[in-house]
Amino acid sequence: MSIVFFRPVSRFLAAFAAILWAGSLTAQPSHGISMYGAPALPPDFVSLPYVRADAPKGGSITLGNSGGFDSLNPFVRKGTVPWQLRFFTHESLMGRSWDEPFTLYGLLAESIEVPEDRSWVAFTLREEAEFSDGTPVTVDDVIFSYEILGSEGHPRYLGLAGQIDSITQTGPRSFRIDFNTDNRELALLAGLRPILSRAQWEGRDFANAPLSEVPLGSGPYSVTDYEAGRFVQLTRNPEYWGADLPFRRGTFNFDDIRIDFYGDTSVLFEALKAGEISALREFNAEKWQTQYNFPAVRQGKMVKSEIPHQKPSGMTGFVMNTRKPPFDDWRVREAMIQAFNFEYINDTLTGGVQPRITSYFSNSDLAMAPGPADAAVTALLAPHRDALLPGTLEGYALPVSDGSARNRRGIRTAMKLLEEAGWTPQDGVMRNARGAPLQFTILVEQNNTEHMAIADLYLTALKRLGLDVRIETTDSAQFTERESAFDFEMTTFRRAVSLSPGNEQRFYWGSKAATQPGSRNLMGVASPAVDGMIDVMLSARSEEEFTAAVRALDRALTAGRYVIPFWQFTKGQIAHIKEMKFPETLPIYGDGPEYMPQVWWYEPS
Repeated sequence: MSIVFFRPVSRFLAAFAAILWAGSLTAQPSHGISMYGAPALPPDFVSLPYVRADAPKGGSITLGNSGGFDSLNPFVRKGTVPWQLRFFTHESLMGRSWDEPFTLYGLLAESIEVPEDRSWVAFTLREEAEFSDGTPVTVDDVIFSYEILGSEGHPRYLGLAGQIDSITQTGPRSFRIDFNTDNRELALLAGLRPILSRAQWEGRDFANAPLSEVPLGSGPYSVTDYEAGRFVQLTRNPEYWGADLPFRRGTFNFDDIRIDFYGDTSVLFEALKAGEISALREFNAEKWQTQYNFPAVRQGKMVKSEIPHQKPSGMTGFVMNTRKPPFDDWRVREAMIQAFNFEYINDTLTGGVQPRITSYFSNSDLAMAPGPADAAVTALLAPHRDALLPGTLEGYALPVSDGSARNRRGIRTAMKLLEEAGWTPQDGVMRNARGAPLQFTILVEQNNTEHMAIADLYLTALKRLGLDVRIETTDSAQFTERESAFDFEMTTFRRAVSLSPGNEQRFYWGSKAATQPGSRNLMGVASPAVDGMIDVMLSARSEEEFTAAVRALDRALTAGRYVIPFWQFTKGQIAHIKEMKFPETLPIYGDGPEYMPQVWWYEPS
């Protein structure tokens, strides 16, 4: 990525540059940008549709995380960071509306400009934008941020960096980014990069900064206190520069947000019951129904709120590392799926009330349809026909058991698949032709009691198959390190997807990401069909073409048998103190990670 600065040093040079700039101008500045079509909100919108514009400011809440942390820099690979930080303390040029599939509105930037082909994007910064220390956000800061994140930042930032040809400053508060790839989403991704302070980091070791070096942001909150592994205190900046922006009106209303850290989810739940934390999101439907009747709930001091959404299911389950045997063989992966007795496990742990994830984009219009692929999807996948796994075009569905503990049909099918893959039972142990046993480890984070329970139930079925399998637990820091290094055979997995999937899909399951430590491609997908569908999706010029590409991608991933899916969550379940309120109008994305701290408020009794 080349960084080009334009600084007018004479009237002649300024005029010459202006002529060049005007000659390339094929679009008008806008207040927002949408992946397809026009933004839903007009330039003079008052506030986002899912906020209470006049929500009161004030109050303090305490949230809880399981595990610990050893870093406060969420923009590098090194260390374990409180996940909330990058949402509260830093901002980007544009902000996302959670009531539209993928639409951005001006935040640090007052306007955005793109040509029809989106081969470049231009931004103009707001004059009033400033960091929390009162220094202005400048074009220098923006260009520096793109450069350092693209070279030393977390791997999630590297994909965009490789698709930027140049960044050119065009005025005191304006700049232009030219791309080297045909990818309509890049203009939006460029608007979502966090902006850092050049003065803080220039000439310093950004990737290995100590815990005490907290990145300076322009967001509404700053880290004002912390104790490594125990708590982080966030305080709302009373002089926050963007408080009166329409995009920010009615948001970030709490004065103080404290994040306490607990050893595991069980201790976290006990902290909620004891009144030590203010709110907790519950993912187990049976626990929500049977264990959230503790005294604070019965007395009305705590409220159980359910918030529906229209998001795709994403994928949650046990992921198999195809970089290593035995999971480099799809028949072994299918055998593991057949042996997983979902109906019995779901009934045991959730009361059977949560539906199973059936594909990566299930619960949405982007999901693959049951049965054979339609004409549009078939046409997209046809060039890769020879490399597709069975069921991709014909139709692939997860097995359904009779709900009994034995799962005889699933075990028989799994046994047959293993034999086809060269594994045979010998004295009760599944072995290959060399006599080596089929063995692997399921890596589970020790503070995740639900995943431990699922693994324990699954282990019983695997032993019936004659497999030598053990469960290995590790603390959150080691779990993150091993996950980043792909140092596992099977482990737990959660990947959320949106109604407008885009460039992040390369980071999730693109071939290049399969060999990139720290990427989200945990399963090691290296499929020409997957890469091809992502390419089509990113270059699509219409919603119809885009939808067909995502459905084709969904088929290739699901039929790839990379993950053993668990259950999905069609609504958010949050227990919170009665003083915490949220708007009646809900966004289509429901209660995402930014929802509660962003649009809720504190209302004293």
